[in-house]
Amino acid sequence: MASLRDIKRRINGIKNISQVTRAMQMIAAAKMRRAQEQVVASRPYAEKAWEVLIHLSQQPGSKAQFHPLLTQRPVHKVGIILITSDRGLAGGYNTNIVRATMRFIDRLEKPVQLVTVGRKGRGAFTRIGKQIIAEFGDIPDKPTLLDVLPIAQIAVADFLNGTFDEVYLAYTDFVNTIVQKPVVKRLLPLLPDKLEEQAVAEYVDSVRHGVAPAYIYEPDRAELLNIILPRFTELQVYQAVLEALASEHSARMVAMRSATDNANDLVADLTLTYNRVRQEAITKEMMDIVGGVEALK
Repeated sequence: MASLRDIKRRINGIKNISQVTRAMQMIAAAKMRRAQEQVVASRPYAEKAWEVLIHLSQQPGSKAQFHPLLTQRPVHKVGIILITSDRGLAGGYNTNIVRATMRFIDRLEKPVQLVTVGRKGRGAFTRIGKQIIAEFGDIPDKPTLLDVLPIAQIAVADFLNGTFDEVYLAYTDFVNTIVQKPVVKRLLPLLPDKLEEQAVAEYVDSVRHGVAPAYIYEPDRAELLNIILPRFTELQVYQAVLEALASEHSARMVAMRSATDNANDLVADLTLTYNRVRQEAITKEMMDIVGGVEALK
């Protein structure tokens, strides 16, 4: 059995760890609240932007005639933007989205190249030999659209030049503090008539489809789409990053709370062991004293 000094050292070490995990839990909770506010605040804008896009796409004429980002073509090469975290200690957050992406790639059976956002995703797919064409890290806890603009620009440019025939977003959808759902959704091409497969489906599901009146646009529809579609693609990537950040901080808060609770339980068990060993030592000393007294008699 361990000595009293060893047990006491373990108790002190675990108490120090629990202080760290408790502090990390509080920091993650504060970051989660800020990220959640950003997620909720951006959803109405995404919904209205999607309404405008649906209305423009339903006007008479061919979609391909007005913008190639609306054009669906035979799929030979696929790009995936994978959003993970830069740091661990977030429970199963990174593992879940990496596994979901791997399963999606296996089902595709097409050549896939990745753009990774976060070091954890880059590391996971580098180890299994997947091709990564770009990587981004150190996304701020409170990102702006400018912070994610290069990610969206890579997706749009590679889709337009034919590097990819489809582009998908792999991220963790924030449901609530306890539930975060890893999803892989289509980013490009933008297909308003297949909303359930689009990356924006979770937060624009209230948009209603219908026959749109034929308007005369100034400037014309093609010019409007040329401005709106790249911006809307950037918005989808931005929203996915916000969802992923809120999910990451929620997962880290829950993981640190569990670690703190486990540390407290372990301290209680070790304290009980410490007291039992100490009591045994005292009892043994008393028996030795009594035995010595009896021997002197």
